[in-house]
Amino acid sequence: MEKQTYYVSIVHLTCTTDPAGPYNFKIELEPYKARVFQKLFQQIHQLEGSNMFRAHLPFIPYHMDELNHDIDSRYKKIYALIHEFGDQEAKEFVEQIPYFS
Repeated sequence: MEKQTYYVSIVHLTCTTDPAGPYNFKIELEPYKARVFQKLFQQIHQLEGSNMFRAHLPFIPYHMDELNHDIDSRYKKIYALIHEFGDQEAKEFVEQIPYFS
């Protein structure tokens, strides 16, 4: 299967072939692999919805909240995929963030 260029926005949780919208990273991969990004973004969106209600409980610190760990885990996977399929600029950026170390 032939690779396509996708544009990933971490802030907007999108992975699209349209460069007109805002994006953080440019990656090259097969369309079926791009669905992994969509699935991870959906999971983050659902977890953040659940986390919104929990956030109003002041007695659970961030580092002890399992939902936050689940969200962080998804972001780590996303950055690993960006590093694997991204252009040189994307790879260099990912190598500098704490998730990658």
